[in-house]
Amino acid sequence: MGSLLLALLLASAAPEPPTLELRGRIEPPPPKALVAIYGAYSPFTAVTNAGPDGKFRFRNLPAGTYTLMVSVSAQGEVQQTIVVTPTLADANGRVEVTVPFRPVSGTKASGATISLGELATPDSARSAYARAQEALRKQNVEEAIKHLQRAVEEYPKFSAAWNNLGTIAYHAQKYEEAEKYFRKALDADASQYAPLVNLGGVLLNLKRPKEALEFNRRAIHERPDDALANSQLGISYFWLKDYDSALKYLRLAKELDPAHFSKPQLLLAQIYLQRNEPENAVAELEDFIARHPDAPEVPEIRKKLEAIKAR
Repeated sequence: MGSLLLALLLASAAPEPPTLELRGRIEPPPPKALVAIYGAYSPFTAVTNAGPDGKFRFRNLPAGTYTLMVSVSAQGEVQQTIVVTPTLADANGRVEVTVPFRPVSGTKASGATISLGELATPDSARSAYARAQEALRKQNVEEAIKHLQRAVEEYPKFSAAWNNLGTIAYHAQKYEEAEKYFRKALDADASQYAPLVNLGGVLLNLKRPKEALEFNRRAIHERPDDALANSQLGISYFWLKDYDSALKYLRLAKELDPAHFSKPQLLLAQIYLQRNEPENAVAELEDFIARHPDAPEVPEIRKKLEAIKAR
């Protein structure tokens, strides 16, 4: 998996979601693109190829929030949050999205280099990892865990497999276990970005913002345009009561990915209310509802909006 899609405000329990179809188009269409989708709040994975016209689709997606990642060989990757819920779907249950793609230049382009650890991974470990991804596509999490554990037994320096175990533990809210796996992933290969940003996120869930700040700063240094890193750094500063810095990075996260699953609008609104700027708080809360109309927080947010406007 790519960067863990770490949501710091987890959705509450809900009935089994309906299934919908996601239809997308990459603009401008690259010659060949791999498109992957990852669940923001569950270990769901699906992969497809875009056509020469840049179009792609995923059928039978459980309604929810996802990160969509477009990868183009030698050009890098882009990712954005996609909300696939009934309110945003048309009458046929389809959600349409456009994904802007611009080639990434420079040595920090994701996927631009292959580490020595990746080159040394034995075929047996790669095969176990591939079976784990297939199990995740079928939403068989327990089987995926078994294959990933086999992969790291075969090759203890398999950073991606350790990171994948960490994402699964995170989604199960086993945060101490997730921290252990992300640290193992970094120990196996310190050059990998995913476990770095993931560790910064899980430390926030463990209520250790000072430690999280270190890793989130490193993540920003590696990828200053990553919405997840910006959001997590903003949350770190928020918890440490550095509200000026929190505003800076939460605004950047929202600018980079307006529907980001970490919900920067909610913390931005809280800061604005603390600063007696109700108009700005209202704007953030209304923006959140527009982008996440079926989120479980929406009824309470509507009540909050009514109270703010009544003042």
